[in-house]
Amino acid sequence: MEELAIRVEHVSKEYRLGAIGGATLKGEIQAKIAKLRHKENPNLKIGEKEHNKNERFLALNDMSFDVKKGETVGIIGRNGAGKSTILKLICRVTAPTKGNIYLNGRITSMLEVGTGFHPELTGRENVYLNGAILGMTKAEIDKKFDEIVEFSEVGQFIDTPVKRYSSGMKVKLAFAVASHLDSEIMIMDEVLAVGDVAFQNKCIDRMKKVAEEEGRTILYVSHNMATVKSLCNRCVVLSHGQVAFEGETEEAIAVYMADDNLDNTTFFDTSHAKRLPKYGQKHLLLNLHMFESQSTVLEYGDKFPFRITWKSGNADDRMLMKMVINGIDATPVGVIFGGELKSEKGINSAEFIFDTSYLVPGKYTVDVILYDQYDSGSILYHDRATALRFSIEHSDKSLKLKHWFKDWGNAVLPCIEQIIGDDKNV
Repeated sequence: MEELAIRVEHVSKEYRLGAIGGATLKGEIQAKIAKLRHKENPNLKIGEKEHNKNERFLALNDMSFDVKKGETVGIIGRNGAGKSTILKLICRVTAPTKGNIYLNGRITSMLEVGTGFHPELTGRENVYLNGAILGMTKAEIDKKFDEIVEFSEVGQFIDTPVKRYSSGMKVKLAFAVASHLDSEIMIMDEVLAVGDVAFQNKCIDRMKKVAEEEGRTILYVSHNMATVKSLCNRCVVLSHGQVAFEGETEEAIAVYMADDNLDNTTFFDTSHAKRLPKYGQKHLLLNLHMFESQSTVLEYGDKFPFRITWKSGNADDRMLMKMVINGIDATPVGVIFGGELKSEKGINSAEFIFDTSYLVPGKYTVDVILYDQYDSGSILYHDRATALRFSIEHSDKSLKLKHWFKDWGNAVLPCIEQIIGDDKNV
């Protein structure tokens, strides 16, 4: 049996809503008297709601999962699912209400930008402070110090108080400290959200290195599915304080991205969809219809007809259409242009054929966009709506292999043709 780094065993965490007590004895007495008189607490701020002190909130509910030594595990889920709460429990920032958490090794954590940094101390002093908190000796920190400063890219400001650092500088130094000090477990919560793209890639490469070469265990939380895909070999999906799924990264992302608000039907009404203010809306999308089809689950190679309906405010307005195909992680896979559409004032419709043979089996969403492009090259967007969700399954026309979109992508490009020429032309 492989050695475990983290075991979360039937863990629950309950919070009391509202303030536990008043700021002063006078405030407590005033609140008590007001309650006895069935009046509002005079110490509440305008618009503030007074919670019953016995009102409870269950942030985590009987959660269990294991992380093996040397694994890089992602924890994903929507806001409020319990991701940050479970990390705080693992890092011992707070204790669980029920259950147990077992750890095998020292932990380095970054739960937010600059965690554990003292604003009045310099960057240099904070490196040593963080190392000491983790149980490192001064000699161990001295050995890593130059490497930490070089990685952080803040060498010029290392003797400047951290309170004068930008958020980007803080996250760079904090990540450099967390990734270079000798701990067996790294806990990362949205740590790459602040840094620039180049530094994000640098951090991902560093985390891959410490996981593969140094055998460290990484627990990574992020809403950026691209970094989760590239870094994690397994994911835990949380929902309402419970484990909704635990398994391979791609399957976990598919579970996370599944939106219960989207109906798997062949007719999509977009007339009441929320529009962004930037769209001109001279043309308004009304619906999209996959006719001659009874299901949104298609076989690879299928061609299905669909119809879009829109409303135009003016006659003879020039209008173009395009469809952006997105993978299950919301990353654009490609774009299909429908060309210029004939549009008259009132209700209009147009029919198209969609060919699935250019996409590997998987789940997709489609954004339908109505726009106009001027001779100068500038574009006026009329309307946009995520109007379609469909799945492609294997058929006799497809290679019956499991497509890993992390490595292979989603698009099927034309086959390479071998060119045979005579020696004179080679």
